[in-house]
Amino acid sequence: MFSGIIKNLGIVVDTYQEGTNKIFWIKSEITPELHIDQSLSHNGACLTVEAIKDDLYRVTAIAETLVKTNLGSLKSDSRVNLEKSITMETLLDGHIVQGHVDTTAACIEVKSIEGSHVFSFQFDPSFRDLIIEKGSIAVNGISLTVFDCKNDGFNVAIIPYTFSNTNFSDLNKGDTVNIEFDVIGKYIKRVMGNNRPA
Repeated sequence: MFSGIIKNLGIVVDTYQEGTNKIFWIKSEITPELHIDQSLSHNGACLTVEAIKDDLYRVTAIAETLVKTNLGSLKSDSRVNLEKSITMETLLDGHIVQGHVDTTAACIEVKSIEGSHVFSFQFDPSFRDLIIEKGSIAVNGISLTVFDCKNDGFNVAIIPYTFSNTNFSDLNKGDTVNIEFDVIGKYIKRVMGNNRPA
């Protein structure tokens, strides 16, 4: 479980295929704090730490993860948003994020507005019931508030601190991001769907 508050970035040092899986060796200043079998969010996708060597650690993304996220497009020198799992003592500054990416979205516009940035995203409209105006969403693992919500898209405003301390500063028009919708909304949709009249 995560909160969507990104405090660290990782840099992909090496990546290669093993069957249908993709292996990543990532460098990060938090590597000394990690342990084997630990869950760690990578651009919002929860992966398990498998090996640690000096300031590097290894994770594997299976085929299902590669299909549903943007991890398959990562290459050497790509920057990745990292978040360690929250604890019972952690401040929930963002919102409840499971690390289970629902879909990806395409960045269709980037605007700079007096120091801040507005990013517009487009996604599969079949997910439209999971997003609401001023609701929470995780974009590449970052807890953000939605505005200008549409059936197939939404905007988010990024303050200078978030822009400088996450890989939003690497994001351009046409790039793909990972999206996790609010888990509470997903459960409500399921319950309401099961209670519809026949």
